Amino acid sequence: MIKLITILLLTISFSLQTQDSFEKARISMVNGQIKSRGIKDENTLKAFLNVERHKFVPDRLINSSYSDRPLPIGYGQTISQPYIVAYMTEIIQPKPTDKVLEIGTGSGYQAAILAEIIEHVYTIEIVPQLAVSAEYLLKELGYKNISVKQGDGYFGWEEHAPFDAIVVTAAAEHIPPPLIEQLKDGGKMIIPVGSPFLTQHLMLVEKENGKIKTKSMMPVRFVPFTRE
Repeated sequence: MIKLITILLLTISFSLQTQDSFEKARISMVNGQIKSRGIKDENTLKAFLNVERHKFVPDRLINSSYSDRPLPIGYGQTISQPYIVAYMTEIIQPKPTDKVLEIGTGSGYQAAILAEIIEHVYTIEIVPQLAVSAEYLLKELGYKNISVKQGDGYFGWEEHAPFDAIVVTAAAEHIPPPLIEQLKDGGKMIIPVGSPFLTQHLMLVEKENGKIKTKSMMPVRFVPFTRE
């Protein structure tokens, strides 16, 4: 009995130390990778402190959870570099009352970040296995304001449109017209555009009075926008 209690205490102690280690890594990530590169939005920074990134990476890469780089999550997909996720979040200027569409759920990390800030996230993932695992994880973590759909994100999610903002986490060779149509007037879309074998550009798309204007923000490298 005493031996069992000792093992339980040691397990709890190890778990607390591990959680403390992850929390310190998360704070270091926010200060060293995100704030230091110019991200200032308080809601975005708070979301990054709250969301446990290590829950969204494969177990074999858990020690790299807070590193300054993208990580593979299987099926040819990645969880993006923390700074890029923060940049894409801040640039759409998310508000608590917003409804945002995300194309490319992946492990669910970007959706979780957005869900910390806005009213509801609608996210689409084309890889069935990732859609299932992300939906399960997000529910396990207590997110009730995220809806996950498995399917081709090119066509958006018309039944819930229009969206205050759209975040696309895979590189398309052009901006999908259905996504432009589903963007609310006054809304913003952030999307990487370009060939997977050439330079891609992160494009900010804004709709004003029914007119579209685009602006190239920075060169990037994303996985390709997969179609059914």
